[in-house]
Amino acid sequence: MCKKPELLAPAGDLIKLKTAIDYGADAVYIGGKAFSLRVASDNFSYDEMKEGIEYAHTRGKKVYVALNIIAHNKDLYNLTEYLKQLEELKVDGVIVADLGIMNTIKKYAPSLNLHVSTQASITNYETVKFYKEALGATRVVLARELSLEEIKEIKDNNPDLEIECFVHGAMCISYSGRCLLSNYMTGRNSNEGDCAQSCRWKYHLMEEKRPGQYLPVYEDERGTFIFNSKDICMIEHIDKLVKAGVSSFKIEGRVKSEYYVATVVKAYRDAIDDYFNNKPFNKELEDELKKISHRQYTTGFYFGKPDNTAQVYTTNSYVRSYELIGTVTEYLKDTKEVVIEQRNRFFKDDELEILMPDQPCLKLKATKIINEDNEEIDIAPHPMNKVRIPCDIEIKPGSFVRKEKLL
Repeated sequence: MCKKPELLAPAGDLIKLKTAIDYGADAVYIGGKAFSLRVASDNFSYDEMKEGIEYAHTRGKKVYVALNIIAHNKDLYNLTEYLKQLEELKVDGVIVADLGIMNTIKKYAPSLNLHVSTQASITNYETVKFYKEALGATRVVLARELSLEEIKEIKDNNPDLEIECFVHGAMCISYSGRCLLSNYMTGRNSNEGDCAQSCRWKYHLMEEKRPGQYLPVYEDERGTFIFNSKDICMIEHIDKLVKAGVSSFKIEGRVKSEYYVATVVKAYRDAIDDYFNNKPFNKELEDELKKISHRQYTTGFYFGKPDNTAQVYTTNSYVRSYELIGTVTEYLKDTKEVVIEQRNRFFKDDELEILMPDQPCLKLKATKIINEDNEEIDIAPHPMNKVRIPCDIEIKPGSFVRKEKLL
């Protein structure tokens, strides 16, 4: 049996870091207030990073820090000082795309494990060897545009290097994220973490001599593939990823919600563990991934170049078949009630599901709803209010409550 791969989860802030670890991630990747490609996520201050690393390390988990911007001169001024801070914090690795930043790490912070970012667009084994031999890389995050066969060949030619691949989440339409569409259309630089996701917008064509006449874009076998990719999902193919030599299974989404992180991490945790316990694939895990906000799913390039079914042509909207009702803040043993901090409204007698760490999902009917004034109510209407519902089973704080949306 091959070595069990690492499950690597996104963490846009400290709460998401703890959520990812509690729900089964072996490692998380985060960003500091600078040098990181996710302006939209909160990112970590020095003190938050310190707390997050301590939380992870005391539980035997790892933390990697993204320094994956394409750096301009101004970005280098405080780099050495920042690298020294990361050394002091004992981060487990840094994710880097820029050769200049890599060279600075080699000179001034050689104790940091260098992980080459997917932004470097690595697609062959000779490039991997270069990063390993010239710059001391210990891991490479391969471009998303590779097949399993190509990944295996890269691993076979670099057996002592860790291979990381994205297994779940959004796919950029450009080559491994190197895109200027957002820059051109909005002035927001995707290579500095501020992508406006212009590729997801709706587009029509207009011919210059017919102003105001907007023509829809159609595709056939000869053209024209517009930008909106489906989300990648490889949960049904854990065995193939392992056999290809993938060391770390990476989930995309530092700007995603805590609920998204918990659901995806738990599903992949269970799928990986089932495979290494010689259990067949559990189709319910795939169904779990349909209960989060997502685009339609695809396997991307893993089984060859995708055809036009890997794109979404009709809408840029997400699929949302379930909605988050709230998070569990407390379980009252004396009254056998679970306390929920609301996110969306729900009604008495609604059929709910509770997503918990280390346990199967629990189905629960809201036979009674009690508000903060100790009054029974038929509807819990207000976000951030706390309500109680009866539950005979003890529920851990940090669990998530959801329900199926009515069509």
